[in-house]
Amino acid sequence: MPGSPAQSQTLSGPGAELAPGGVRFTVRAPAATAVSVCLFDADDRETGRHALPQTDDDLFSGLIAGVKAGDRYGLRADGPWQPEQGHRFDRTKLLIDPYAVRLDRPFVHDSRLGQRGVDTADIVPKAVIEAPLPARSVAPPLFTPGGLIYELPVRAFTMLHPDVPAEIRGTLSALAHPAIIAHLRSLHVCAVELMPIAAWIDERHLPPLGLSNAWGYNPVTMLALDPRLAPSGVADLRLAVDALHEAGIGVLVDVVYNHTGESDLEGPTLSLRGLGNAAYYRHQADNAGILVNDTGCGNTLACDRLVVQELVLSAMRFLVEQGGVDGFRFDLAPILGRDDAGFNPDAALLRRIAQDSVLSDRVLHAEPWDIGPGGYQLGKFRRPWLEWNDRARDDIRRFWRGDAQMLGALATRLAGSSDVFAGDGATGTRTVNFIAAHDGFPLGDLVRFEHKHNEANGEENRDGHGENLSWNAGVEGDTADAGILAARSQDAEALIATLFASRGTILMTAGDEFGHSQGGNNNAYAQDNAITWRDWSRIDERRLDFTRAWARLRAELPPLMRAAFLHQGEGADGADRVEWLAAHGGRLTVDEWEDPHTHLLVMILGDGAGRLALAFNRGRDAIPITLPPTDGHWRPAAPGLDEMSRVPARCVACWIERAE
Repeated sequence: MPGSPAQSQTLSGPGAELAPGGVRFTVRAPAATAVSVCLFDADDRETGRHALPQTDDDLFSGLIAGVKAGDRYGLRADGPWQPEQGHRFDRTKLLIDPYAVRLDRPFVHDSRLGQRGVDTADIVPKAVIEAPLPARSVAPPLFTPGGLIYELPVRAFTMLHPDVPAEIRGTLSALAHPAIIAHLRSLHVCAVELMPIAAWIDERHLPPLGLSNAWGYNPVTMLALDPRLAPSGVADLRLAVDALHEAGIGVLVDVVYNHTGESDLEGPTLSLRGLGNAAYYRHQADNAGILVNDTGCGNTLACDRLVVQELVLSAMRFLVEQGGVDGFRFDLAPILGRDDAGFNPDAALLRRIAQDSVLSDRVLHAEPWDIGPGGYQLGKFRRPWLEWNDRARDDIRRFWRGDAQMLGALATRLAGSSDVFAGDGATGTRTVNFIAAHDGFPLGDLVRFEHKHNEANGEENRDGHGENLSWNAGVEGDTADAGILAARSQDAEALIATLFASRGTILMTAGDEFGHSQGGNNNAYAQDNAITWRDWSRIDERRLDFTRAWARLRAELPPLMRAAFLHQGEGADGADRVEWLAAHGGRLTVDEWEDPHTHLLVMILGDGAGRLALAFNRGRDAIPITLPPTDGHWRPAAPGLDEMSRVPARCVACWIERAE
């Protein structure tokens, strides 16, 4: 379509910016020979195409007169088709501006998106030009290390909530509803962690199976939110954040800056591939035509390159300044520090985040592994990064499953995992302890299924982890046996209590507090349906009350909320002192630590008056216990604990020392 060239004018940064008389568009397209802006009307008809003048080696920028807020646009780029060099320009593909702040519709997978020479203007969402929301000062994060992070899938969490109006269920706006906030406050949530909210696309194998991506870990954009979650764009996020902040709850966003939904070379061309595939994605050093796949998702963003760093930093600043978020959880975080030599904790992007005037005080929270060479980097990120601690997850599961010689491992995790996080003279832990997360069994299934049951995913149960460190109390899945149901309930409560008794930040996935089940599916990313939707009509009230009681206990007892490592013996004092005792009240001997038949561990926290005593009994019988002498008395504090002389089977008991 013929069109007039845009007036040359440099933009302060890439994207679309309202200006006197029109909109300035700036696009960074390395190796492109031409970039055009295509304008569309409300009926999705192209009304104009404007070539942007090239103002730098990889920058195209110009002002298009008459364009205004609310108008819709896409991009086209021309350049070499040289797959062996990584260049895959295709002028027939309508592209999303990587710096777009709002889309008019969700992405829908279509085979034409991956076919060279086939126009895609009719199937690609259009970016919507918006004026920024009114500026606000950026407040310090509403989050304290040691608190509870609540991992929350926006759509699945709110779709079935009976108190949330039907028209906002499944959206960010639902999080501002008083019923949602009341539930979070009853759990003493320090911060919610929103699973990905950036606009995503289904993996191409899902539509033929009648499935769709339910988690959002396949993004196309970094700034623009998914219209299914945020019909009004970032304004919906700000609404939710404001309401949560008013309730004293911080907001973290799970971000995916390691790959995009353009996938492998058979995948769709939607944005970065069409603007500069060779620059935005990592390719093999000895074969520029082959994408590196350190993510397992088909491509890997080249985070060591300035074009990617600027995009990531801009997206993060946008979520802070426009959305008001307190911080980020980074999916496959080692990718942010990778170059051709591997992971570097002092990589340029990680340094730039730490030094950025907007981002330097935000909560930074890493999933510290990817699937590339040397991808397991637990404990290797620099302070103040928090890190998901899968060793805590696994050791706690193994202890309660009954694996031999787990007392020492449990004590290490309860004390803050100094074996992982005490490097460089650190005195406090950066751990994020969790029992279950979105990836794997929910807690309710951890004690109901010994094996995964992912048949609904259409891959003949080949997907998902095979070893879940789970158990079923004697029967796989559903049962009416009262004894088995009671045993499962005990085990789930023991896991919850252990999490709340551990040092460091803790994380719980939405629904684990009331018994959410996925029917044994441990890879439910493709189940946007009743498998993942939290069913508020089938809440396990006992488990919810139990979780609330432990959440209140942790919030009210400072020794449980601290992030300093626990220490025993000489030089250890105050709230960070610990003693590890046996049932008889004396310190555990080496033989008792290593005895596979020792089922009880007693943890005494504090020094002097006001100590806490916690006992972890994984045995099948109640165990008599002797607590240390006191000038006052020990008062039972854990829910369901009536006696001071015995620890019930499969139970975590807690006592508080009180003065006479």
